[in-house]
Amino acid sequence: MYTTIEIEQHYHIATVWLNRPEVRNALNGTMIAELIHAFETLGTDEDVRVITLRGRGKVFCAGADLKWMKATATYSYEENLEESAQLARCFQTVYHTPKPTIAVVHGAAMGGANGLIAACDFAYAGNDTLFAFSEVRLGLVPATIAPYILKKIGEAKAKELILTGRQFHAKEAAHAGLLNQVLQEIELESKVAELIQELLQGGPGSIAASKQLLHHIASKELEACISYTTEAIARARSAAEGQEGMQAFFEKRKPNWIQ
Repeated sequence: MYTTIEIEQHYHIATVWLNRPEVRNALNGTMIAELIHAFETLGTDEDVRVITLRGRGKVFCAGADLKWMKATATYSYEENLEESAQLARCFQTVYHTPKPTIAVVHGAAMGGANGLIAACDFAYAGNDTLFAFSEVRLGLVPATIAPYILKKIGEAKAKELILTGRQFHAKEAAHAGLLNQVLQEIELESKVAELIQELLQGGPGSIAASKQLLHHIASKELEACISYTTEAIARARSAAEGQEGMQAFFEKRKPNWIQ
């Protein structure tokens, strides 16, 4: 079905693999379209409760494919606008996926790869991983990834890393907030597995609603959030999943979503 990505499903876990190792999993138009389709599909699959994003081969993702970049250089403004809108939609789709998303990063993450990482809910990397927002060194701007980068690392650090375009190591990425944690390769998989087990303890519907809640209020002034948040908790308490969760707590048993 896909030519640039692969999807594996085991139990309630789906893994989306960037699968162009011969070009360091570089992003092109086909991969962007396939990522949109994959995350839209997995986001509505009731059997899927957690999605991980990984890269085949030596690196997570080297950014934009050079052949694709050469092609876009010949596009008109209107054609480039359409191509950019598709890339923006890719990051937006990952960000708004109702399932928890985890980026597992290794090797390198350059340019647009960081948009994928920042759009995920969680991100972990091996301690030898390199990062860069390298667009300015190509005379470009990291436009479509910028909203997600700002949410993760804030304006001051974003200016430092975006305006210089310099490479930085995983420890700096974690300190800035782009990553949740940096680990030795041998520890990385056990940490991801531990996180997945923690996520499976929550009600699938309540996790989706909590993501939506956080996304909604993150861009709002405090007073504007009051009515939205009061309605959100009322919906959660009266929904079947909320009723089951509270009943299970009082009955000292596991809720029905934990197998």
